[in-house]
Amino acid sequence: MGLRGSKKRSKFVSRWKNRHFGSSFKYAVEGLVTAYREERNLRFHVGSVILVVIMGCLFHVSANEWLWLLLSIFFVLASEVWNTAIENAVDLASEYKKHPLAKKAKDTAAGGVLLAAVFSMIVGAIVFVPKIWQLLF
Repeated sequence: MGLRGSKKRSKFVSRWKNRHFGSSFKYAVEGLVTAYREERNLRFHVGSVILVVIMGCLFHVSANEWLWLLLSIFFVLASEVWNTAIENAVDLASEYKKHPLAKKAKDTAAGGVLLAAVFSMIVGAIVFVPKIWQLLF
């Protein structure tokens, strides 16, 4: 679909493509570092991850429970990073002007993070509440 055989298109695409895995990895890490530095919510989620990992170690969670916790952790972090990318792209496209479609896109992306966070809280409750309950009573 599109401009097959177009030299102009192929030059443009190849100029923006990473030629080596190392370059792709480097840029991905740079993106994560940038998101961490610039996004307060991502820093909050990373703090939550540290707390969950400490609790998991203290409560000796099973391998199956670790799988669920790790799934939740990476689901939330990935959602937050995608949300950041969407917000930045929308800001660029809208030239930082308020527009109803820009608001919809940003709100919808934030809603995706909310869903991931709720899922994560449910998993955390299923894993940790019985262990805390047993410890207290």
